[in-house]
Amino acid sequence: MRKVLILLILAVSVAMAGQDPPKAQSIGKATEPHFRVLNPWAEVDPVLSRGISPRLNALAGKKIGLFANFKRASRPIVASVERRLKAMFPDCQTSLFDSRGANVLETETKNRANFIAWAKGVDAVILAVGD
Repeated sequence: MRKVLILLILAVSVAMAGQDPPKAQSIGKATEPHFRVLNPWAEVDPVLSRGISPRLNALAGKKIGLFANFKRASRPIVASVERRLKAMFPDCQTSLFDSRGANVLETETKNRANFIAWAKGVDAVILAVGD
């Protein structure tokens, strides 16, 4: 009796394996799950990718922007970086941009035009986060 039951189970398994997935699923055979992913943000304009800016060959004679964010320690950090830069590269210039807006992109503040003009006027930027 036991052998007959095992043979019957094998025969049913072989028969089910030959069926298409919807029928097999209705009979009890598991198939790969299918998911439909929805975006809660709706349709948006794609942002074009761009590579990073190339590195400068040297800092001598360059204008380096020092960006200090709103945190307390950022101003002392950029002051220290400025002293070290001038000691290592006496002919480099520095330009400070002091951001006082907390947790906001500078381009989204009233200083947007000043920030863009500052960024266009420097060869490279060093950012200090005062944490």
